[in-house]
Amino acid sequence: MGTSRGGLVGVAILLLVLCFGDHARSDGSDHRYKAGDPVPLYANKVGPFHNPSETYRYFDLPFCEPDHIKDKKEALGEVLNGDRLVDAPYKLDFLSDHDSKTVCKKKLSKDDVASFRSAVSKDYYFQMYYDDLPIWGFIGKVDKEGKTDPSEYKYFLYKHINFDILYNKDRVIEINVHTDPHALADVTEDRDMDVEFLYSVKWKETPTAFEKRMEKYSSTSSLPHHLEIHWFSIINSCVTVLLLTGFLATILMRVLKNDFVKYAHDDEAADDQEETGWKYIHGDVFRYPKNKSLFAAALGSGTQLFTLTFFIFGLALVGVFYPYNRGALFTALVVIYALTSGVAGYTATSFYCQLEGTNWVRNLLLTGCLFCGPLFLTFCFLNTVAIVYSATAALPFGTIVVIVLIWMLVTSPLLVLGGIAGKNSKAEFQAPCRTTKYPREIPPLPWYRGTIPQMAMAGFLPFSAIYIELYYIFASVWGHRIYTIYSILFIVFIILLIVTAFITVALTYFQLASEDHEWWWRSFLCGGSTGLFIYGYCLYYYYARSDMSGFMQTSFFFGYMACICYGFFLMLGTVGFRAALLFVRHIYRSIKCE
Repeated sequence: MGTSRGGLVGVAILLLVLCFGDHARSDGSDHRYKAGDPVPLYANKVGPFHNPSETYRYFDLPFCEPDHIKDKKEALGEVLNGDRLVDAPYKLDFLSDHDSKTVCKKKLSKDDVASFRSAVSKDYYFQMYYDDLPIWGFIGKVDKEGKTDPSEYKYFLYKHINFDILYNKDRVIEINVHTDPHALADVTEDRDMDVEFLYSVKWKETPTAFEKRMEKYSSTSSLPHHLEIHWFSIINSCVTVLLLTGFLATILMRVLKNDFVKYAHDDEAADDQEETGWKYIHGDVFRYPKNKSLFAAALGSGTQLFTLTFFIFGLALVGVFYPYNRGALFTALVVIYALTSGVAGYTATSFYCQLEGTNWVRNLLLTGCLFCGPLFLTFCFLNTVAIVYSATAALPFGTIVVIVLIWMLVTSPLLVLGGIAGKNSKAEFQAPCRTTKYPREIPPLPWYRGTIPQMAMAGFLPFSAIYIELYYIFASVWGHRIYTIYSILFIVFIILLIVTAFITVALTYFQLASEDHEWWWRSFLCGGSTGLFIYGYCLYYYYARSDMSGFMQTSFFFGYMACICYGFFLMLGTVGFRAALLFVRHIYRSIKCE
């Protein structure tokens, strides 16, 4: 057994080393150069500035192409991120200044001009990497000055790019790009034309250390006014927690204390039945839920996603996800999800067996498909859309094969091993009260005690604790803002878990006090309802706070956000149910049930 565990740990360490160990290097370079040495420069992609998912290969536009276009070998995370790096046509050797150098003299056809005009009208930008430092720039501009009719707009293509590079001894520290506003090619009309593309390079020494060269990209997140907003978000969340804790302490615990005293003295008045009705359903409160296989599978998937989230936060807090560490987050998500599938198998199967389930194999299959199934279907649709658009978001066949192999060789075996361990755990469900043979009838309840109104109440408070931080996360994932304050995000996440647990416990108590003993699914749905609120925020963000447009960007945004919110639903639903289960066991263990 020890050897098996050691082997699994070894495999996990090996996968992480392979994914992160040599991830940011450029062709094995140690980032040290001598004068005249070639420095790797890769052209990555182009696309509309406001549509982050709609990106295309750099040479899909008729730029100057090198004699031989050489693709850079990319890691899994880079491909998932939509990166498609190729050798750029510019030659930026170390410490080689030149004021103006011709890239090429290109004859543009009418179709080429139309292509560039369409790109300029959509605010296309380009992205490159120079010694692993990101570079951006717009490919042209639209002249709207004094014109109200779009048909009168003028469209210009930038012909001259200036590279300003800072270095410290033998290392590149910073690179900035700006275009010459006077070197323009008019692409307003469809016509054949000759364009000479130029570039210039200037080098300047700087005292900045190589180890601090990425701080420039994360500094915007740490600006004083941004930090004030983040801390306001945390204070707002903490106030929510304190209010909710105070509510539970002064109301809920006080009522419970009175209940315990009354039950201890066997002094139960008939008119108190509604207030203290939870005692009367002790024979039904631990009756197993309907669809217990699905319930156990949801708990298993939620526990796996909970574990995955904590691992991701751990990597973020130790600095793995520094700005523009290309694809590191996607690599981590794939690898850690695969390695934690055993958690899902063990949790689901052990809980299913505790609920006296017999078909544990079917339960294991359901666990494996509960989250991956919708994610796979969504991916198939969105990847087809990306293929139709010829976008870089379309995964190559080889990458899909790699992901399938990871699922077959790592995820599935670990899921099965976890399931076998869970089946053999021999744990029994700990119920303080015996369950009666026949279920007690649930009395008629007012509409606001129904499942949907309770979910709305349960999801609102946790969402209100995180909604300020949500904007920055969305602006980072679905925009060009950089988010690096992971410590604050982790605090907000912990607050989210606490608020979810507290509000679910409170609603569970009121449900039991109304003599409604079907609390199992209700506590899970109430805990997970925050995910529905987050998806509602997606609608607000897309239409009110962003400039995204087009079928591809819309489908990618709402498709993948649906999967993310579904993951939050499973994870927070698990947190809510676990908190409710602890609470219910505690209160029924504290009274004497006949």
